[in-house]
Order: sequence, then C-alpha cells, then structure tokens
Amino acid sequence: MYVRHLKVRNWRNFPRIDVDLQQRQFVVGPNASGKSNLMDVFRFLRDIAKVEGGGLQKAVADRGGMTKIRNLAARRDPDIAIEVRFCDPVNGRETWRYELGLKQQARGNRHTLITYERVSKDEAVILDRPNEEDREDIVRLTQTYLEQITTNRTFREIARYFQAITYHHLVPSLLRHADLTGGRTLEGDPYGQDFLDRIAREHDRSRKARLSRIEAVLKAAVPRLEQLEFIRDPETGRPHLQALYAHWRPRAGIQREDQFSDGTLRLIGMLWALLEGESLLFLEEPELCLHPGIVNRLAALIQRMQRNTGRQVLISTHSAALLSDPDIEPEEVLLLKPVHEGSEAEVAGDVTDALLLLERDVDEERAPRERTLEKDPNQLSLFE
Repeated sequence: MYVRHLKVRNWRNFPRIDVDLQQRQFVVGPNASGKSNLMDVFRFLRDIAKVEGGGLQKAVADRGGMTKIRNLAARRDPDIAIEVRFCDPVNGRETWRYELGLKQQARGNRHTLITYERVSKDEAVILDRPNEEDREDIVRLTQTYLEQITTNRTFREIARYFQAITYHHLVPSLLRHADLTGGRTLEGDPYGQDFLDRIAREHDRSRKARLSRIEAVLKAAVPRLEQLEFIRDPETGRPHLQALYAHWRPRAGIQREDQFSDGTLRLIGMLWALLEGESLLFLEEPELCLHPGIVNRLAALIQRMQRNTGRQVLISTHSAALLSDPDIEPEEVLLLKPVHEGSEAEVAGDVTDALLLLERDVDEERAPRERTLEKDPNQLSLFE
C-alpha cells in the first residue's frame, strides 16, 4: 500500500494541506517554504509508532512542544489535525485511513491530548476515540492507540508502515569520519553515519543482489569504475565498501569508501535506500554533488527502482535538471508556495509551474553543464 492522500491542519508553517500523493512525488518550493516540515508530518507519525522509545508525548517533546509544532496563525482553531489515507497500488482503492487530532492541555502538566483518533478499513470505522474509558480517565488521552501493541492489533499494518518510514540525506563527510563521532549517531541516522553497518547487517544474499544492481548503475555513471563489493577489514572486522577502477596495473585501482567522491557516496546511499524497504522513503535533494548529466536521469532511475520494490518515494528538490525529465507528470509535482501567515501546498497544473519556481537555478546550471557534459551523453546513461 502507499499514501494516496494527506490532509493536515495547523502543522508548522502550513495552515492547511489537502493533497493527493503519487508513488513518486516531487516536492518543490523556495527556501523556507516548508519542504522539510511537510516531510516531518510523516516522521512525526513514525516517531509516535516506534516500538522502542516512541510515543506521542516524546514525539511532541522532541519537536519543542505543541507551541513549536502548531501553526502561528492558529488562533481561533488551534488544534492540530492529521489525516492519512492509504490505497492499494494495483487498483487505487482506498484501504486504510488514519486520523489524529491534538491539542494542548489547558492546565496542569500541559500534556498533549488527543481530541480524536480514528481508523477506518475499507471505509468502515474500526476505531473511534475518545471512547467511554477515555472520558472517565483523561490521562488515557495522552497516548494514542497507534503506539500501544495491546490496542493497535486490528490496525497494526498501519503502525508497521509508519515505523518503517525512512528519511535519507547521506552526508559524505559523516560516513567517511564516523569514527570521530565516538560511536554516537542520531536516532534513525538519516545522514549515513551507520550506513556501512546497515549494509553489514543485511543478509549476505540480499546484500550481494543489491550491490550488484548498484554496481551496474555506477559503471554507467562513474568513470572507469569496474567493480563494487562489500568487505571487512581483516584486522578490525569493520565493514567497508571497496571499488575497483580501471588501471594499467592489476588491482592498483582499488579504493575504499573514504576515497570515494561525494557524488559517488551519495549515489550509492540513495540507490541502497531505494532498494532497502517497502514503506515511504524521503529523499532530500538527491541532486547534491551529482553532475547535471546524471541528475536529469535521476527521475527515471527512481521510477525504475520502484518497479521492483513498489516503494513510494517523496523527493524534495531545488534542481531544474531533475525535473527536466519529460516523463514526469504534473500530478507528480507538489508546489509549496509562501502565502500570508504560512505556506500552501498544491499539485502543479503543469511541470513548467515548478520550473518557473526554479528559474534562477536553470540559469545557474546551464553554463557549467554545457562546459562539462561528456561528448557522448549516453556514457552517463543509468540504464545502458
């Protein structure tokens, strides 16, 4: 299943969001228009549903409390509302719907309280809170049923989906120098500090299959690369990625990940993330560090990977080159526009609407691309 519709009220800089989502969705907007805040709606639900260390109160506290989450323009109607509708990827029929309303306790501990929590399956309501027990004991409204394994049994499929949501924004320097952080990583590690450990934890057969597919892409995109493999240091046992580049001396062109270029590391990380799971994946600015000749083929690459995994992907971008793919449909582009007291989200009427928002980027990218593009553009093809 995948998320077909998102409806939100009073979330951060969005007074309202009410949009359909596609299996491949590009999110475009100027700086500070709310791209990260939009994605944080789903990360918030993921944090509530976490098996270990999750829950509503922690998810709110980690974001600085309700005053930091709630839209500043929310005065008369200050409650936060989130609605997520899921559908079957084959026939497009709605399967699940999860709705959550939140407010801050007026007095006392000022906890976040649930104003309502509803779950529907095939349009039949299977959970509707508050119930009688909630009304008799208000403390119960400080926890969602979503976060409790004893109460989410009938809709655990939704809980597991939220738990598996992934945010990916690999930072090459953190991967290269992970040992300098003293083993400390952010919860969920979106920046790649434990990327090699994640690869190492994968079953041998799955790991080889994924790296084989990634290697095929790298051979087309990275000059002279011939082989990519997973190894362990014979002395320390630490995991590494190792690449063999064409060289006149046999085995002289071997490099480990700390010698890879930033673009190569980000491309490897993105490809692994696309192949790693089935739940929603967020890719933040995947074009960073990549040559425009590769960037304008990323949309097609992502779509090709999705055919194998069925994974829904939301991509935030500032790149006109990424949106230049003629196969991108208007409904796949979500435009974020600053308005009075916040931002609004709307599906693009035409892909050129998104390109107009990125007009400055088009001019900045054109000159260096024309100077550095390979004589044979097919050399950069990710599919040949």
